[in-house]
Amino acid sequence: MLSIPLAFHRINRVLNSAVLGFAVTVVSLLATGCSDHALENWHTEKLTAEFTVDKADKIQTFNDYRMLEDRLFAQLQEKVYANTGTGPEYALVRYSAGSAADPQRHQPNWNRSFELGTDQPVGGVLLLHGMSDSPYSLRALGQTLNQRKYWVIGLRLPGHGTAPSGLKLISWQDLTAAVRLGMSHLAVKVGKKPIHIVGYSNGAPLALNYTLDALQDKTLPATASLVLIAPSIGLHPAAALAKWKRRLSALPGLGGLAWLSVLPEFDPYKYNSFPTNAGEQVHSLTRSVGRRIAARAQSGAKHVLPPTLVFKSTVDATVSTDAVVDRLLKHLKPKRHEFVLFDINRFAAKSTLLISDPAPMTDRLMADKNLPFVLTLVTNQNSESRAVVARHKPPFSAEILKSETLDLEWPQGVISLSHVALPFPPDDPLYGQIPPGEKGTLFLGQMAIQGERDLLKIPYSFLLRIRYNPFYVFLETRVLQWFEQAGQ
Repeated sequence: MLSIPLAFHRINRVLNSAVLGFAVTVVSLLATGCSDHALENWHTEKLTAEFTVDKADKIQTFNDYRMLEDRLFAQLQEKVYANTGTGPEYALVRYSAGSAADPQRHQPNWNRSFELGTDQPVGGVLLLHGMSDSPYSLRALGQTLNQRKYWVIGLRLPGHGTAPSGLKLISWQDLTAAVRLGMSHLAVKVGKKPIHIVGYSNGAPLALNYTLDALQDKTLPATASLVLIAPSIGLHPAAALAKWKRRLSALPGLGGLAWLSVLPEFDPYKYNSFPTNAGEQVHSLTRSVGRRIAARAQSGAKHVLPPTLVFKSTVDATVSTDAVVDRLLKHLKPKRHEFVLFDINRFAAKSTLLISDPAPMTDRLMADKNLPFVLTLVTNQNSESRAVVARHKPPFSAEILKSETLDLEWPQGVISLSHVALPFPPDDPLYGQIPPGEKGTLFLGQMAIQGERDLLKIPYSFLLRIRYNPFYVFLETRVLQWFEQAGQ
């Protein structure tokens, strides 16, 4: 990547002094997101068979979408896999055929859209993954829902599941157009039965955006209820600068600014590299959805949203709890919605070790008598126990209605959940608590590894971050109860 002084010199040759001053500020704030890793063909290849909103006149059904997806993955094979080496040195390269990280080693390939049908469905569920993720992130929940007689679609959103270069080109309007195809297909499959949406991370504002559209346009299939997991509702204000960083990346010598991070691609079902455009699209989508929710609340509508259940960790490097409360839940009508917060491990995480303890925030929420939703705090039974309870506070109250013993406890050595952990069960074969028994299978979950820094191919920050939810069974059970109640 170019040095900052050289980047400024080149900008100076093409911009006048006023614009240069602004550009200097933007580059100074955002250049730290770039990486020294070289761009590979999966960062640069343009896959033209991807769905966009401009193709919506030709791709009118979910079946059309999946046929186009077939062509897209054939193009990925031709342009990326065929031009990537193989052998021991590529063992952790996702796009090396037959490597440990190659998702094509396993069937089905969970990077692709999936559909789980059933006889006499009780309802439909659309699963929407997050930005840079794939349908794999909600696979476990989808399979359980299907066992309970729900017709399930795990939608691969445009730009995802193929190569990180796809996220350089997509718009959030492309994603919303794909969501409509999924909902229309479910409506055909389940008829008048209720259709629910589960949105994880950036899938949450996509779910909200569609639901708001359907509330205004009665020709669209209605959303019976929403489940939002680690929802990207409000991002850091610096995210607004992504637009300017992307624009600067078009200037000579500043191509590196098109990426917030460039990392090795060793995860079969999630991009590690992250284009600046992806950050810009998340910011634009969340801003749009936030404005629409506030406007609907002010309009005097009987119900701002259908019943909405939100799960979030009190510590989350991506989304703030205050944003979820202030920009979403406070706008909703009373007694129809619930917010589940997973606290940190009060037994293991002593305050002297923490940079920022979320306790003041959770204490404030639990004491707030003005909140119009049920608040559930999943936390230690006490600070001397790893056992976990769920404390439920009703709307407009500061009193705990009940404290539910969950027959769960914090695993040894785990101090908190994370943004990426919530939808994955402990037995997930890739991100879980214990490696699978199959020899040669890639495992990116909980590993007890110590040694010198910069030794491993996988960044230490990746290994430190928990990637499964030890309380997943509580989340899953609550989702099933939520859908059943909403369908009555």
